[in-house]
Amino acid sequence: MTKAIPQSTTEGASPSSWWRMLIYAVSDGTPACSMQVAVIVGTILNVINQGDALFGGSPIVWWKVALTYCVPYCVCTYGAVTSRLRHEPGSSERK
Repeated sequence: MTKAIPQSTTEGASPSSWWRMLIYAVSDGTPACSMQVAVIVGTILNVINQGDALFGGSPIVWWKVALTYCVPYCVCTYGAVTSRLRHEPGSSERK
């Protein structure tokens, strides 16, 4: 069970909206779902981008490997958070 999150009374990214975004990013299965997407998409992208290093004699660039997993994780988390913000009760951005 999650606590009630205070609603912002102003437009834009107020401190309470930042707090809601943080809560949404770390709750209700968002990290697990984002991790699954990052593993699948990151692996595919690493094979495409560093295939010669993984299967050949070229050196592996480890910071690129890490970044290739971080980007899909962040994109998936961003999508989940913005979707939840749009579907909040009282949200003016519902579609």
